[in-house]
Amino acid sequence: MAAIETTIPRAGATGNIKATREDWLNLALETLISDGVERVRVLTLGQQLDVSRSSFYWYFKSRQDLLDQLLDHWRQTNTRFIVERAGRPSATVVRGVMSIFECWVDERLFDPRLDFAIRAWARRSPATRRALDEADEERVNAIRDMFIRHGYDEEDAFVRARVLYFMQIGYYSLELNEPMSSRLTHVAAYLRSFTGVDPSPEDVADFSNYVEKTLSGKR
Repeated sequence: MAAIETTIPRAGATGNIKATREDWLNLALETLISDGVERVRVLTLGQQLDVSRSSFYWYFKSRQDLLDQLLDHWRQTNTRFIVERAGRPSATVVRGVMSIFECWVDERLFDPRLDFAIRAWARRSPATRRALDEADEERVNAIRDMFIRHGYDEEDAFVRARVLYFMQIGYYSLELNEPMSSRLTHVAAYLRSFTGVDPSPEDVADFSNYVEKTLSGKR
């Protein structure tokens, strides 16, 4: 989505300043994650951006419009990438689970801080609660379908999907600060536990290489 810029005059300024739709959205996302939805306020955001409120209404109809777009951003990142990874063609079920694991490694695919900001918001907003429930269901169903494609019966596939997905959500909720190097020592056991199949040495090596490449690219 291309950024749209508008020039906002500021009283007493020597020139003009520019604020884009993405400036507002990015700051709103940062505020949602760090301070919660109650702090996502037009006046507060405008003060932080050092622009007038008229800049906001150039891009958004209302605060609710902004909040709706934050929810849409969350769907188009955290949910979309899990569904996409689960739907990828894979030669084996182990490789299918490895594709999903990519979301737990790369926060550009799944941002746990954003997910839990949405979960906190859902505690006070029935509409957000419905959106969250729908997202959880969509994610689990996508993982279930991956298991079904590899020959698991529907109930087994559903339970394995729930265990895989909700274990990771629980891991984030406990805020465990475990180094990735430590987690990688258990990757073969995790893959075996989730699939009932022993991963090959090539599977483990390929995933370790993916992790190393991904984390080095973020430095």
